[in-house]
Amino acid sequence: MEKFKKLGISEGILSAIKSSGFTEPSEIQEKAIPLVLQGKDVIAGSATGSGKTLVFGAGIIDKVKKGLGIQAIIMTPTRELAEQVAKHLRFFSRHSGLNVREIYGGVGMGPQISDLRHTDIVVGTPGRILDHLQRRTINLSRVKILVLDEADRMLDMGFIKDVEKIIACCPKERQTMLFSATISKEIVRIADRHMKNPVQVSVNNQIDPSQLYQAFYEPPIEQKFSLLVHLLKLEKNGVVMVFCNTRRNVDRLTEGLQEQKIHAIPIHGGLSQNQRSNALQAFHEREALILVCTDVAARGLDIKNVSHIYNFDIPSTPTEYIHRIGRTARAGKNGIAISFVCSGDHGEFKQILKSVSCTIERLNTPKVERVGSINFKSNDDRKMSNNQRGKGNRSFGRGPSRSRPGHSNHNRDSKSEGRREGPSRRFLRGKSRGSNFPRKSFRR
Repeated sequence: MEKFKKLGISEGILSAIKSSGFTEPSEIQEKAIPLVLQGKDVIAGSATGSGKTLVFGAGIIDKVKKGLGIQAIIMTPTRELAEQVAKHLRFFSRHSGLNVREIYGGVGMGPQISDLRHTDIVVGTPGRILDHLQRRTINLSRVKILVLDEADRMLDMGFIKDVEKIIACCPKERQTMLFSATISKEIVRIADRHMKNPVQVSVNNQIDPSQLYQAFYEPPIEQKFSLLVHLLKLEKNGVVMVFCNTRRNVDRLTEGLQEQKIHAIPIHGGLSQNQRSNALQAFHEREALILVCTDVAARGLDIKNVSHIYNFDIPSTPTEYIHRIGRTARAGKNGIAISFVCSGDHGEFKQILKSVSCTIERLNTPKVERVGSINFKSNDDRKMSNNQRGKGNRSFGRGPSRSRPGHSNHNRDSKSEGRREGPSRRFLRGKSRGSNFPRKSFRR
């Protein structure tokens, strides 16, 4: 604990850190906490799992006084990350009794409005914070500290205008902190507009190349599902995350795996908050060992001891690939990342190969028995389908479907796909803790 003490952290927070079992600060904590406690604006390049919540939490808990209104606001891109950050802040601030409230969409406004009257620290998604501002049910005039967590993800999801509207409602005299896995030109522009002489802090990549084995198969697209089934049945004890590019693929893949007696649970943005929370809780508690997900689960969430990552769909950018594989090979443990590269995926995968410094080994595709009748599209197929839909819309006098800035139509976790009641909704609806989830096995 001596190293934590030297950072200037208060005794109350040190007690919480000690009870959690941490003995040494992470690199980002060691570099950034002293700056935060000095009141400086900070831009920190840090990946998921680096310990950044304690970085901004140490400053917030030290400066916020109970009962004086909302004095700190943390914006996150997803509901799950908001819940996670709020949980950690409550833990670190338990000695001070500060009131921490998370606010996000997908749940009723009423309880949030009531709680916000007595809140000291708000953690929320930009859309719901803006809803409260428009209803005048949140007052940000006393904010001392503003934090943008996973800022690059918020940009990717098209939240930049909402974020800037919220910032405009905060006092200009404040401390601002920005945390982002990547520091892009747009991130720098945001810092230039809204921060005062920020200090930039960067840390080494959290992934240890010596402990992460990366490989790829090039199966015919009609064999893609069968290959995944074959590999999952070979590995019966690992903790697995399987990534898809769309909600629809998550639903279809989960249903297909269940038909093959492989127990998987889905998570994506089309599920209700309770369904998403139940899915994550089941995965955290190892009631299920396979999580099929969109990229919403790749960022910010604290999912420990993941042994295998499968890129069932190739991500559209190298950055998303890095975020996905960053879920494994943590805390000195080994990890495996396997990608399925089909005929229409080579453009994206070539960019990934250029950007990743480690070797990604090409493996010969084994001969496997064809199972199921599910066919999945490649990235090129999805692009072509979306282009055709755009042309069709124009023929009826309507423009092509529009995505948020930073999102291509073929790769977004679109709302339209989430409206159908796919297997993820049917599977999770009514499921509660302790339901018939087999433990420690991929098979039912």
